[in-house]
This record gives sequence, structure tokens and C-alpha cells, in this order.
Amino acid sequence: MTILRVQSLLHRCLSASLVFLSLVACQQTKKEAPLAPPAPKEVEDDRQRVTAPASFTADRARQLGSQLDSAFSYLQKKKGFNGTVLVTKYDQVVYKGAFGYADFRSKDTLTTQTAFQLASVSKQFTAMAIMMLQEQGKLSYDDSVQQYIPSFPYKGITIRALLTHRSGLPNYTYFSDHLWPDRRVPITNEDVLRLMAVHQPGIYYQPNTHFDYSNTGYALLASIVTKASGEPFARFMQKHIFGPLQMTDTFTFSTARAEQHDGVATGHTGGRRKRTPDYLDTVLGDKGVYSTVEDLYKWDQALYTQKLVKQETLAEAFTGSRLRKKDEDYGFGWRIRQVASGDTVVYHAGLWHGYTTYLLRNPKEHSALIVLSNVPNGSLKYVKEIQHLLFPAKPVSMASSSAAERKEKERL
Repeated sequence: MTILRVQSLLHRCLSASLVFLSLVACQQTKKEAPLAPPAPKEVEDDRQRVTAPASFTADRARQLGSQLDSAFSYLQKKKGFNGTVLVTKYDQVVYKGAFGYADFRSKDTLTTQTAFQLASVSKQFTAMAIMMLQEQGKLSYDDSVQQYIPSFPYKGITIRALLTHRSGLPNYTYFSDHLWPDRRVPITNEDVLRLMAVHQPGIYYQPNTHFDYSNTGYALLASIVTKASGEPFARFMQKHIFGPLQMTDTFTFSTARAEQHDGVATGHTGGRRKRTPDYLDTVLGDKGVYSTVEDLYKWDQALYTQKLVKQETLAEAFTGSRLRKKDEDYGFGWRIRQVASGDTVVYHAGLWHGYTTYLLRNPKEHSALIVLSNVPNGSLKYVKEIQHLLFPAKPVSMASSSAAERKEKERL
């Protein structure tokens, strides 16, 4: 079957309004029924609020949940999707489900409380730590890296350049392969700093001349959090972000935690062979956060409050930084672009050592799409079709259509 035919089948599956595919999920699948909108809850006074349109009724929410269940069941059966999902519209959880195994060898089934390595979705948490310290007056975005790491050998690089991927620094995951003496020994953020100070691997670009996605930049930001706060990065994250938000199943990687498998999904290859952590897993900031779809929903909801930072501070994280405007931009730990509905969304994806992850937020309507997988087999490339279901293009009115036709005739 060609790719185009698969995409066509998936599109038909997603666009069904009242009927969803009667696919039979594999026996190992553990899913939860589509959810009706919950009763309104008491929220703090500083919370940003959104009013659902009259058309978004309880029946419509259930219908959307059924469509999503049908779509992800299709992806599991036809494309091998293995993971967990949580979807919201207007602050309401309309669907959550778990498909497949946390570990194919032990046949442990996934639940929506299973934790996954978030890979680069971790970057938004690192950026939040920096924003919190900026609000506290412990750093400034335009401070140079040397103010916190005096041995850092590259001049002219600011915290802002690290946040927005404009530092031009070489990728530590590449130069460590050549410079780290024994890959059986875990490498830490401090080790990466020492390698850079001693060997000074060549930069890719001069600072602030190019957007160049940089894992090194976010590893450095984690070190700056440690220096500016006086607390180890992992402790800062737990004490100031995960704990206050009651993200009870969220934590950062450590060698001790890697030996505990209860409630944690094992990373696999696309062929479902088990992946094991290696020496690079102990570097934090660019990756290394583990979480669940349930906890990421708490995170999403907290971003509509001022529990962590003021809304004015958070707004800069969702503001583009690229000098040449393109279809996609980047803020502080978030990618930014428009979807078919015309709304601007913020999102990030991740891929690391057997995990692939995706978190998208539509702040205008308080909607989110959270997908975590421990089998990177390409099934998440169809997430764009799910977005079309959640944020469909607005129909063109007759008046605007006629105007467009007149302009086209005039041009001809």
C-alpha cells in the first residue's frame, strides 16, 4: 500500500463526524472510554479563562472523543502506534487512552499514568526554570554565559541566545563521542563543560547569526540554573516546578532511577527491541525529564495561571525570535506556528533513545494534544492529521469566495 493511500485512509477515518471505525484493538491494549466534559472546578483568581462556544456541547465533546479513539486505534493496528494520549478542548479532557506495552518483553501494559522520557519536550521545563530565576532577579536573559560559568571558552553568547537556539555551539552529543574517554562511565553537565573548556570544539556559526537547533545550549541552561539558584538542577525542578504542580509521576533521569521500572515505559527501537540508557542520558536540560500524559495535562493547565511565572513573562516564551520570518518560529523552549484553523499554536516534539513525544497547545482555545510513545516507528508522522481534526480550517464564506473569484478574474 502506498503512503498516499495510507494517508487517504487515515484522513477518511479522522473526518468521519458520527461514525468511527469498528477496529478491534489488540488484546494488550488498555484504553479509556471517551470522556464527557467534567463539571467546572474552582480555579484561582489569576487564571486565564476561555469560554467554549455554544456549539461545543457535551454531545460534541463525546463525538470528538470517539473520533480520536477511532483514529488512534487505527494508528495502533495499521501503523504500530504504541503509547499514551491525552487531548483537551476548552480546558476539558475529551479523550485519553493507552495503547500497547510499557515493555514488550515483560508484557506490561501501558496506562495514562505510565512515565516516558520526554526527550526534547524537556526543553520547555528548562526554559521555565530560567524564566523563574529571571523573575527572581537572579539572572538576566542578556547576561553572558561567562557570568555563571567563568571557564566557558566562547565569547558573545548570552542566555537569550541559548534559549532561542542562536548560540552556534557544537552539539555535545557529537563531540563527546570523540572526547569522552570511556562510554561505560556516565557523562554529566559538568563533564560537558570541562570538555568544552579543555578542547574548545569548533563552533558551527557565530552567535546570533543563525537559528541552529542546539542540545548543547539547553544543557548549558541547566548548568546556569544550578549556578544561579545554588541548587542542583534536578532538585530545582522537583522543588520549584514538579512539586508545586503536583506532578507526582514526573522526575529527571538518574542512574539510580533508571534501574527502577515500575510505572516507567521502556524505550524500544522501531523493531521493538529494548533500548538501554547510555553514557549521554545523564546530561540534563536538553532532555532527561520523564512524565505522564496526566502530569503533562497539569503542566498545560498551570500555564494558564501565574503559579510559576507571571503571564507577561510567559508571553515571551511564546514570542518568535527568528529574524527572517518563516512558517515556523521559536520562543523559549517552544516552537510556534499556525494551524489550519488560523490559530497560533506552540508545541515541541522529542526523539531520544527509544522514545518519541509530542506536546501541542492552542492557547486561544485552551486545547492540547499530548502523545507519548516508546516505539519510534514513524507512527507519529500522522499527528498532523489529528491536528486537522482538532483545528479544522474555517469554511470560506460565500462573500469572501466571490471576492476571491473576482480578484482572480481581474488578474487574468
